[in-house]
Amino acid sequence: MSATLLLPLPHPEPVAAPAARLALKTDGVSRGLLDGAWWPRSRDLPSELPALTDVLDPLWGRITRIAVNPKYWPVIPRKVSVNGHVVKVGWFTPQIDPHKLLLLSYGTGRWDLLIIPPETGAESAARLMAAASDYDGPPLTASALIAADEARHGVRAADEPENPDDGAWEYEGGASAMSATVPEQPGPSSRTGRTGRTGQVSRLIVGM
Repeated sequence: MSATLLLPLPHPEPVAAPAARLALKTDGVSRGLLDGAWWPRSRDLPSELPALTDVLDPLWGRITRIAVNPKYWPVIPRKVSVNGHVVKVGWFTPQIDPHKLLLLSYGTGRWDLLIIPPETGAESAARLMAAASDYDGPPLTASALIAADEARHGVRAADEPENPDDGAWEYEGGASAMSATVPEQPGPSSRTGRTGRTGQVSRLIVGM
């Protein structure tokens, strides 16, 4: 009687999630209303946030909280896991601009990113990322920046918000005042980008 040997099946190689697409201001750049732009690949916030915070943690310090306006996000998780730590996620409306993401790093500061709608074309996204991270960019809110690009180039990225004004932080039904002061942030030592007036790299491009 012959024996049949069953060879073990090869383990499938893990597929790495695509890197988050970001354009960020760096050290020495006037903060303005935005610190950069994020171009998510979908409106699936639970799957998009881990890749985003994975990139930002080494640059801005560990991200502890994130807040969005729920207008364009079908599902908002209460928390996401990133490299062994938990990031709490909250939402509030109408105080936060629907096209902006607010991030907090414990003991380090607050940052505001323009959210470029996932369905935006590559050319429009490139313009918006450049404008949001530009040293000499206009002091526009996130929604005003998108509206200005749509008006100039005739490309509509998303519906305009009802109220783009910023307000106090709200998290899971509660609210507390958060400082908007941004302390000096350690910049990456070996990155490429556009040089601003200070002679330092003023823009960091990730995932493009």
